[in-house]
Amino acid sequence: MKLWGGRFTKPANQLVDEYTASIHFDKKLAHHDIKGSLAHVRMLKKCGIVTENDADMIVDGLQSVANKIEHGEAELIEEHEDIHMNVEKLLIDEIGPVGGKLHTGRSRNDQVALDMRLYLREVVLELVQLLTDVQESLYKQATANVDTILPGYTHLQRAQPVLFAHHMLAYLFMFQRDVERLDDSLKRINKMPLGAGALAGTTFPIDREYVARELDFDGVCENSLDAVSDRDFVVEFLADASIISMHLSRLCEEMVQWSSAEFNFIELDDAFCTGSSMMPQKKNPDVPELVRGKTGRVYGHLTGMLTTLKGLPLAYNKDMQEDKEGMFDTAETLRGALALFAPMIETMHVKKESMYAAVRQDYSNATDLADYLTGKGMTFRESHEAVGNIVLHCIHQGKYLLDLSLNEFKSFASLIEADIFEALSPEAVVNARKANGGTGKESVRNQLEQASELLRENHAWYEKKATI
Repeated sequence: MKLWGGRFTKPANQLVDEYTASIHFDKKLAHHDIKGSLAHVRMLKKCGIVTENDADMIVDGLQSVANKIEHGEAELIEEHEDIHMNVEKLLIDEIGPVGGKLHTGRSRNDQVALDMRLYLREVVLELVQLLTDVQESLYKQATANVDTILPGYTHLQRAQPVLFAHHMLAYLFMFQRDVERLDDSLKRINKMPLGAGALAGTTFPIDREYVARELDFDGVCENSLDAVSDRDFVVEFLADASIISMHLSRLCEEMVQWSSAEFNFIELDDAFCTGSSMMPQKKNPDVPELVRGKTGRVYGHLTGMLTTLKGLPLAYNKDMQEDKEGMFDTAETLRGALALFAPMIETMHVKKESMYAAVRQDYSNATDLADYLTGKGMTFRESHEAVGNIVLHCIHQGKYLLDLSLNEFKSFASLIEADIFEALSPEAVVNARKANGGTGKESVRNQLEQASELLRENHAWYEKKATI
């Protein structure tokens, strides 16, 4: 019979066992389940609910079970449904009936909520570290390319030239928001649900705050019904992961474009590309393509979790068994993507000459010509129309703005002088944007200083949080 089978007159149908068992995926929580159980039994001992001798036996038994699971010496079986019942059965096999006292004052409902919070707390810390590694790779590329100019785009049309360093820093600050979201999520993850029991608490004189301190939680969940039914922290993690994936996907899209012959702005290291089984000349950017593709997978887990929860009454329902596989898969998906991203960005070859040639073969300096005429006394609307006519003339003549002679410029606007050629150079166009946050070199150097400070803060944050 099951450990909970006293009320039943016959065993469950085998198909029911197979359908309802979760051990094949929640075995990932074994370490966290035993960690929580150790804190729980120490509390039972402290409160005199379990004798000192029995508690010490349970602690030794749990440590032995943990060692066997870690080394693959323990068999986790479907018959015992989930990781909690498997650990308890292994414990009883290890030390005898006294192992059954471990479950005093708790339910699988508050136990699984605890395990998931312990698991996600570790995942969040790891993801922050991996995101910081990606940021550092972007910072290195930015530092090496403070003088590298490439076309900036809107609507995927060349708009205005920007520094490549500026472009890399845009993603660095984007990922910083991800770090901050993960950090903030810990406020809600790091609440301790154990002691809520099945839904209404327990009659035993437990000390929940003691367990919270033992496990480095910031506090306890205030309401027992909420404690066992809350999966907001999982939804929030999946939402944060979806935003991270979206950011990665946007950068992947640019890397795929930039590495094509049509752009020819970068070349990814061979270690992060694959070839074609048919076309020997191909070098495919498979890593960024696959990261881009897996974004939909992460989005799907968020949607699935929200859909599972939307109709559930309080408190625990078996539907909530569906809360783990998507969480596990999302964590693994992000781990894999971020671990690859940092070295892929760092080893990426930036084709500076190709980027510079591109900005000399477009009309991305047209806004600066309009600003030039406005500075000479035209209204912006007048200068906008004049420059539009100049660009149209260039298109008909197969020229770019810097290909025109001074007389050609003057035929459209007599205010234009010889200094126009310097004003329209890529370097002048970029560096004219000195305003805070702009792409001018002076502004970008300020952004690099800000980024360097953020990286230092991220490392300090991780070192502090890694102790929990």
